[in-house]
Amino acid sequence: MGLEMEALGYHYIVEASGCDPEILSDPIKLRNILLKAARIGKMDVRTTHFYKFSPMGVSGMVVVTGSHISIHTWPENQYAAIDVYICGSESAPEKAIEYILETLGAEYAHVTELERGIKDNDVYTHAILSWDESFERSKNQER
Repeated sequence: MGLEMEALGYHYIVEASGCDPEILSDPIKLRNILLKAARIGKMDVRTTHFYKFSPMGVSGMVVVTGSHISIHTWPENQYAAIDVYICGSESAPEKAIEYILETLGAEYAHVTELERGIKDNDVYTHAILSWDESFERSKNQER
Protein backbone atom coordinates (compact mmCIF):
# COMPACT_ATOMS: atom_id res chain seq x y z
CA MET A 1 0.00 0.00 0.00
CA GLY A 2 1.45 3.40 -1.06
CA LEU A 3 1.57 6.29 1.37
CA GLU A 4 0.23 9.51 -0.15
CA MET A 5 1.99 12.51 1.34
CA GLU A 6 0.18 15.71 0.48
CA ALA A 7 1.30 19.11 1.71
CA LEU A 8 -1.09 21.45 3.52
CA GLY A 9 0.83 24.52 2.38
CA TYR A 10 3.56 25.79 0.06
CA HIS A 11 6.08 28.36 1.27
CA TYR A 12 8.30 30.11 -1.28
CA ILE A 13 11.34 31.93 0.09
CA VAL A 14 12.87 34.27 -2.49
CA GLU A 15 16.20 36.10 -2.32
CA ALA A 16 15.98 38.82 -5.00
CA SER A 17 19.21 40.58 -6.05
CA GLY A 18 19.90 43.53 -8.33
CA CYS A 19 16.50 45.13 -7.70
CA ASP A 20 15.61 48.76 -8.38
CA PRO A 21 16.52 50.65 -5.16
CA GLU A 22 13.92 53.36 -5.85
CA ILE A 23 11.13 50.79 -5.83
CA LEU A 24 12.60 49.02 -2.79
CA SER A 25 12.43 52.35 -0.90
CA ASP A 26 8.79 53.10 -1.66
CA PRO A 27 6.14 51.43 0.54
CA ILE A 28 3.28 52.62 -1.70
CA LYS A 29 4.84 51.11 -4.85
CA LEU A 30 5.65 47.90 -2.97
CA ARG A 31 2.10 47.65 -1.63
CA ASN A 32 0.70 48.08 -5.16
CA ILE A 33 3.13 45.45 -6.53
CA LEU A 34 2.22 42.89 -3.88
CA LEU A 35 -1.51 43.57 -4.26
CA LYS A 36 -1.30 43.05 -8.02
CA ALA A 37 0.84 39.94 -7.48
CA ALA A 38 -1.88 38.55 -5.21
CA ARG A 39 -4.49 39.16 -7.93
CA ILE A 40 -2.25 37.55 -10.57
CA GLY A 41 -1.70 34.62 -8.21
CA LYS A 42 -5.47 34.20 -7.72
CA MET A 43 -5.31 35.07 -4.00
CA ASP A 44 -8.04 36.88 -2.04
CA VAL A 45 -6.59 39.85 -0.15
CA ARG A 46 -7.74 40.32 3.46
CA THR A 47 -5.48 43.13 4.75
CA THR A 48 -2.13 44.85 4.22
CA HIS A 49 0.48 46.56 6.35
CA PHE A 50 3.66 48.30 5.17
CA TYR A 51 6.28 50.12 7.22
CA LYS A 52 9.09 52.39 5.97
CA PHE A 53 12.24 52.33 8.09
CA SER A 54 14.59 55.28 8.59
CA PRO A 55 16.91 55.89 6.87
CA MET A 56 15.84 53.23 4.36
CA GLY A 57 14.13 49.90 3.84
CA VAL A 58 10.55 48.71 3.87
CA SER A 59 8.78 45.74 5.42
CA GLY A 60 5.34 44.84 4.18
CA MET A 61 2.76 42.12 4.25
CA VAL A 62 -0.36 41.29 2.31
CA VAL A 63 -2.52 38.82 4.19
CA VAL A 64 -4.50 36.62 1.81
CA THR A 65 -7.02 33.87 2.36
CA GLY A 66 -4.88 30.90 3.22
CA SER A 67 -1.76 32.88 4.12
CA HIS A 68 0.43 35.80 3.00
CA ILE A 69 2.91 37.56 0.73
CA SER A 70 5.64 39.53 2.52
CA ILE A 71 8.66 41.61 1.57
CA HIS A 72 11.60 43.10 3.45
CA THR A 73 13.92 45.41 1.50
CA TRP A 74 17.47 46.69 1.68
CA PRO A 75 17.57 49.36 -1.07
CA GLU A 76 21.24 50.13 -0.37
CA ASN A 77 22.03 46.52 -1.33
CA GLN A 78 19.43 46.27 -4.14
CA TYR A 79 18.10 43.25 -2.23
CA ALA A 80 14.63 42.05 -1.25
CA ALA A 81 13.62 39.08 0.88
CA ILE A 82 10.23 37.85 -0.32
CA ASP A 83 7.98 35.16 1.15
CA VAL A 84 4.86 33.73 -0.45
CA TYR A 85 2.93 31.19 1.59
CA ILE A 86 -0.29 29.59 0.42
CA CYS A 87 -2.53 26.77 1.56
CA GLY A 88 -4.31 24.52 -0.88
CA SER A 89 -3.93 24.38 -4.63
CA GLU A 90 -6.36 27.04 -5.89
CA SER A 91 -3.83 29.87 -6.24
CA ALA A 92 -0.82 30.36 -8.52
CA PRO A 93 2.09 31.45 -6.28
CA GLU A 94 4.71 31.04 -9.03
CA LYS A 95 2.89 33.63 -11.19
CA ALA A 96 2.77 36.03 -8.24
CA ILE A 97 6.51 35.60 -7.65
CA GLU A 98 7.31 36.04 -11.34
CA TYR A 99 5.38 39.33 -11.39
CA ILE A 100 7.08 40.62 -8.22
CA LEU A 101 10.58 39.82 -9.50
CA GLU A 102 9.87 41.37 -12.90
CA THR A 103 8.41 44.53 -11.39
CA LEU A 104 11.26 44.95 -8.89
CA GLY A 105 13.70 44.65 -11.79
CA ALA A 106 15.48 41.71 -10.14
CA GLU A 107 18.57 40.50 -11.97
CA TYR A 108 18.85 37.27 -10.01
CA ALA A 109 16.69 35.23 -7.65
CA HIS A 110 17.36 32.22 -5.45
CA VAL A 111 14.06 30.47 -4.73
CA THR A 112 13.36 27.82 -2.13
CA GLU A 113 10.03 26.03 -2.06
CA LEU A 114 8.98 24.26 1.11
CA GLU A 115 6.09 21.87 1.00
CA ARG A 116 4.75 22.35 4.52
CA GLY A 117 2.44 20.31 6.67
CA ILE A 118 3.24 16.91 5.18
CA LYS A 119 1.72 14.35 7.54
CA ASP A 120 3.96 11.36 8.18
CA ASN A 121 2.13 9.02 10.54
CA ASP A 122 1.13 11.32 13.42
CA VAL A 123 3.69 14.10 12.91
CA TYR A 124 4.07 16.90 10.37
CA THR A 125 7.21 17.67 8.40
CA HIS A 126 8.27 19.54 5.25
CA ALA A 127 10.18 18.95 2.02
CA ILE A 128 12.56 21.45 0.38
CA LEU A 129 13.39 22.28 -3.27
CA SER A 130 15.67 25.19 -4.33
CA TRP A 131 16.65 26.74 -7.65
CA ASP A 132 18.26 29.87 -9.12
CA GLU A 133 17.00 32.21 -11.82
CA SER A 134 18.91 34.88 -13.71
CA PHE A 135 17.19 37.64 -15.64
CA GLU A 136 18.65 39.56 -18.56
CA ARG A 137 17.57 43.09 -17.79
CA SER A 138 19.03 46.32 -19.00
CA LYS A 139 19.55 48.90 -16.26
CA ASN A 140 17.71 51.32 -18.57
CA GLN A 141 14.83 48.91 -19.16
CA GLU A 142 11.49 50.37 -18.14
CA ARG A 143 9.92 48.56 -15.20
